[in-house]
Amino acid sequence: MNKTESLLLLCDTEEEYAELFGEYLKTQRELPWEVRIYTDVAELLQKEKKSGAAMLVASENAYCEEMKTLHAGQIVILNESGLVRWDKLRNVNKYQQANRVVRELLESYMENAEIQLPRLKKDLRTKFIGMYSPVKRCMQSSFALTMSQMLAGAAPTLYLNFEHYAGITELLPDRQTRDLADLLYFLTAEEEKFRLRLRTMIQRRSSLDYIPPMKIGHNLLTITGNEWMHLLQRIGELGEYEYVVLDLSENMQGLFDILRMCTRVFTLTQSDKISRCKLMQYEELLAHCEYEDVLEKTRRCCPPVIKKLPETLEQYTRGELAEFVKREIKELCGGGR
Repeated sequence: MNKTESLLLLCDTEEEYAELFGEYLKTQRELPWEVRIYTDVAELLQKEKKSGAAMLVASENAYCEEMKTLHAGQIVILNESGLVRWDKLRNVNKYQQANRVVRELLESYMENAEIQLPRLKKDLRTKFIGMYSPVKRCMQSSFALTMSQMLAGAAPTLYLNFEHYAGITELLPDRQTRDLADLLYFLTAEEEKFRLRLRTMIQRRSSLDYIPPMKIGHNLLTITGNEWMHLLQRIGELGEYEYVVLDLSENMQGLFDILRMCTRVFTLTQSDKISRCKLMQYEELLAHCEYEDVLEKTRRCCPPVIKKLPETLEQYTRGELAEFVKREIKELCGGGR
């Protein structure tokens, strides 16, 4: 990718917005652009007349026909009025959340992008952390979300949920239509643009990245183990996350192979006899299928009895469950059993 192919020009005569949104773009290290900010149209036209930028993003109040002489690969209008004045140009709502504006810019960029988004930061060796238990109602997802948030506070972390009924929409609200199923589709149909597609689908809550789980849980049953492995391997190859936390279930093919690729597996359980029997049956099955290595990397956890879980995701990093997870993170980072 040459310099002009990675250049984004942002022009908005509303100086405060241009400065704040431009700085936000610059903090998003995974994006494919060098960003140049202008609040004066004449200055933009003078300084960038030979740049041939990949994308020109101009606010509705700043855009003029002369900007076409810049020969930008794409022109996007930051729409302020709600009216479409230039119907042949892509319009993006200027006053929505900044991460949504960026997502729409990436989607527009991908329409013409011919190459993969380059690595713009040092590659990380991704550690996959598996969460799976045959025991139900053992707080697996609460444990996984708490650990994910705590890990995200120190290192880039991605949370993925593979449950049939994830039940986390109140904690991780999402109104967009794309989910984990769409990411699998893009991996198959447009693998060369996978890094870009991933960036358009990532949601963020505080410092934690996540991809919305499948809205139709039954679809989990139709995905082969090889497809799941391919997806996770590609995420690992991107080198953008130090930790990927997998909130797993038996509603997916290839579960044992996914557990095998994990650095550490956390199996939550309870102290009653039925839970102990389920855990024993699960471990016997692993051994019978020659997955003893999964057992060796498994940490069995029996969380304390918690009368009431927090109501919001941010509250999960405080309280009794958080203290329990902190001890497990210390074990994880220390590498002991």
